[in-house]
Amino acid sequence: MTHAPLDHQLLEHLRGARLFPEPGTAVLAVSGGPDSLALLDLFHAIAHELSLTLVVAHVDHGILPDSARVADQVVVIGAGYHLPVQVERVGLGPGASETRARRARYAALRGVQGRVGARYLVTAHQADDQVETILYRLLRGSGVGGLAGIQALGPRGLVRPLLPFRRRELEEWLAQRFPDPASRPPVHLDPSNTDLRHDRVWIRSGVLPLLRERLGERLDRAILDLAAHAAREREAWTALLRGFPDLGFGSVDGGVEVSLQPLLAVEPPLAEALLRALAREVGCLLGPKRSARLLGFVRRASSGRSAELGEGFRAEVSFGRLRLRRAADDDPAGPGEWGRDREGRLVWGAWEFLWGPEPAGVSRRSGWAIWVEPGCGVVRAAAVGDRLMPLGGTGHRAVARLLMEARVPRGMRRRYPVVLRGDELVWVPGVCRAQAALPQPGAAALRLEVRRRGETVGAGDAVG
Repeated sequence: MTHAPLDHQLLEHLRGARLFPEPGTAVLAVSGGPDSLALLDLFHAIAHELSLTLVVAHVDHGILPDSARVADQVVVIGAGYHLPVQVERVGLGPGASETRARRARYAALRGVQGRVGARYLVTAHQADDQVETILYRLLRGSGVGGLAGIQALGPRGLVRPLLPFRRRELEEWLAQRFPDPASRPPVHLDPSNTDLRHDRVWIRSGVLPLLRERLGERLDRAILDLAAHAAREREAWTALLRGFPDLGFGSVDGGVEVSLQPLLAVEPPLAEALLRALAREVGCLLGPKRSARLLGFVRRASSGRSAELGEGFRAEVSFGRLRLRRAADDDPAGPGEWGRDREGRLVWGAWEFLWGPEPAGVSRRSGWAIWVEPGCGVVRAAAVGDRLMPLGGTGHRAVARLLMEARVPRGMRRRYPVVLRGDELVWVPGVCRAQAALPQPGAAALRLEVRRRGETVGAGDAVG
């Protein structure tokens, strides 16, 4: 039987699974290895079909002596496809662990994603990675959620589109696309992928070949079937999490949250299972022991308390709700400028600001959009000492107090955006409009709107 070319198979898979439902910018994580080079070549061929704009990102970990050379190679390869290339250097040094390198890599890639305003971050994980991951987690005693393996969709636009395809298929694609070895992009083979001190390398190089020699192709089918069964269990718990009475599941500020009261009202095994499902929503895999510890923290914690979950995740109790998020997201974004152009867009942390000319309407004190007098300003994080005179008020109020009264969780306040025009603080989005830079109704003005990344905030409450 003749198979369709790999790019056609991939496009069919992406459309069927709706992995890229909206047009936008996609950051391709390209290490220089064969999988990521195949990802780059395939997406260059099909990006127009998905209305995607591509940006190549490479992370130089600084672990290997030739890492700078590999980064230079990726820049040249990206230029050959007429694509912009962003190189991030993290300088871990020799001896950095796999875990530390992975965390640094994703932090760097997320930085690129934020800078270019990309909707998607795309990695080259494929079916062989999936088999290795499931066996690795099985040997570590993972729960059912972990045995579902690598998911095609992750938090904040993370997409892994190559999971249905084997490593050999990707290598064959590159060989077909570049039959002349002289024209083939240089492939970097990371020597750490042959270092048996790493458990995953030992599984790949030592355990799996022995198992395949004994069991043949049915080994991979059995492992992937296990992942499919576990994924169905994950989907069931996710559906329960979202539909559980009064739990009030929601995504906010790069994290997820639920109400505490219904969670604490059920039996511990059910509460722990819901906590594991909640953690998976932000990419955190909690086993039975850690979910039991988290439930214990939740039962004891007063409002404003937080706890580290490990692997870069944090839990916070605030105003009767539990929020889980990545601890790395705690650092506020730097100042960003708005209004210099007639219309435009600014991505600031987990927020997106849009502006354009529009005659001013009647302003309200709260909301997610305002009119301001024409001009430019900045968005920055709320700071100690910030004060403003609220619209319709008679005196200045501390922004910290306004955020507390608006029930903004304590862990979120230091990275909550405030909007300035010149030196005047004119708006705390969704919380308070100031008297400053207020145009008269009907006058020439800029309309400034804020959204969470990937969603509209306060739909139906567009004017502030």
